[in-house]
Amino acid sequence: MIRLNLTATPQWLDLSPGPRLLVGPLTTALMVSARADIAIESLPDTASTEELALAMAKAVARRAILDWEGVGDEDGNVVAVTPEGIDALLEIWPVFEAFQTGYVAKGLILDAEKNVSAPSPSGPSAGATGIAPPAKRAARTAPQD
Repeated sequence: MIRLNLTATPQWLDLSPGPRLLVGPLTTALMVSARADIAIESLPDTASTEELALAMAKAVARRAILDWEGVGDEDGNVVAVTPEGIDALLEIWPVFEAFQTGYVAKGLILDAEKNVSAPSPSGPSAGATGIAPPAKRAARTAPQD
């Protein structure tokens, strides 16, 4: 069952231990916009999966993060939310992982929930669809010598 949140209000995401992020809802519009981000489009065709994942996470975060608490500069002064600040924040591995699991993964789980009839997990071709055209007639039995 898909659970709808019809309020669409921003919510705080705790990246414990560490900062709190005020994030907007993970909507289709946000994801489509993130996929069209210039940073992703400018990646070379040879970019690794990891480079693509980081670029996508930053693109999503730049659109989703509205405010934060517990983020400061090297002197401990509070830093305003900026695209550059968001990118720098996601360069910190534990923050990146917490954002991915606490925000992005929820959207992916919702996407998986809509698959009412998943393919059988057994066999090497589970879930595969046939691509060959049907045979025009039945084949003859092979001769037995």
